[in-house]
Amino acid sequence: MTNTPAVILVTGASRGLGRGIAIELASGGYSVAINYACNKQAAEECEALCKEVASDPNQQFLPVQADVSDPTARKAMLETIIEKFGRIDGLVSNAGIAPKVRADITEASEESFQELIKTNLQGPYFLTQEVANHLLNTKQKPALNSGKGMIVFVTSISSHTASISRGDYCISKAGLSMAAQLWAQRLSDENIPVYELRPGIMKTDMTSAVTEKYDALIADGLVPQHRWGTPEDLGKAVLSLVDGNFPFSTGAVIDVDGGFQIRSL
Repeated sequence: MTNTPAVILVTGASRGLGRGIAIELASGGYSVAINYACNKQAAEECEALCKEVASDPNQQFLPVQADVSDPTARKAMLETIIEKFGRIDGLVSNAGIAPKVRADITEASEESFQELIKTNLQGPYFLTQEVANHLLNTKQKPALNSGKGMIVFVTSISSHTASISRGDYCISKAGLSMAAQLWAQRLSDENIPVYELRPGIMKTDMTSAVTEKYDALIADGLVPQHRWGTPEDLGKAVLSLVDGNFPFSTGAVIDVDGGFQIRSL
């Protein structure tokens, strides 16, 4: 990097996987725009996180509220970040939601499907469009080892693993995997690498309601490394990508799942 820390936007970063990503990026010397959802608890968590990671005076941390599914909110978020930092160098598209009710696909509601597609797929897809256009049109000097900018999509093992009680979630993540491929292809000539990180069974508030179920499955060998994944695991993977350690791998799908994806007999 240059003497000016690169600025990375991490969506859904007040808690869970996004929080782990923001902490690791901060430890790596980056300035971070920490996006959070539109509620009081998320705002408080985000403020606390900014205070926790603030140690280097050269780095800056900005809590920025926006619902990524809202086009107006996305635009305002980017304007706020650029006004604050004067630049944006990378996007980690992490924000996502689970269905409010797990329902068999014979009974699941269209309203839930629409909500998940809008938040988990449509929002990240068009946020990437806005960030990509900024990177393509700006004259800012690159601050990343990887080049002019970079984009990371956080998807899920649900992009390739069917869960019939979460069909809407699986479809949203499968679509996001294709979005990562599309943007990698489009930006491949522009010195803007794009990656997909595919986390597995991760210990977060999103999975807290099914802890016993997955404890048993992990004990039975579902995950070859025999443990839950953590926000730190994912954060370290993001940091390695942002540091430019995979310069010839745009479009790569990187599993952070303890070996879940291994097919064995």
